[in-house]
Amino acid sequence: MKEKPQAPKAPAPIPDRNQVEQPESLPRRWWRESLGNGRRVATVAATVFAVFLGWHVVTGRNGLNSWQRKSLEEKALAQEIQQLSAENAHLSQHVERLKSDPAAIEDEARKRLHYARPNEIIYALADDPKPAPPPSPK
Repeated sequence: MKEKPQAPKAPAPIPDRNQVEQPESLPRRWWRESLGNGRRVATVAATVFAVFLGWHVVTGRNGLNSWQRKSLEEKALAQEIQQLSAENAHLSQHVERLKSDPAAIEDEARKRLHYARPNEIIYALADDPKPAPPPSPK
């Protein structure tokens, strides 16, 4: 059997510059491989949103840090209110005693105003006596 002579092949056409296959850039390839699927995009978006939301819950304007600070402040203010209420009750009792008890009035006048009864001598002593100077060497 004789082989048929084959016709010479036509040379391959020279591709146009626009038709030349360019290597795919790294970001495009990453986008296509990693995020090309719509479900993956939604998962990444949900993860980013969850991280942001968690960060905001902890550090936001009314977040956990702020809540802890306000809780400590509330405890301190409650304690201060309790102390002031006790002081107020004590002062109210003192006022009632001054309104009704002449001995309490006299005692207060002696302490604050340094009043004395007739023919009574009051000796005033310094609250903080100064220390005596050291003896001088001879």
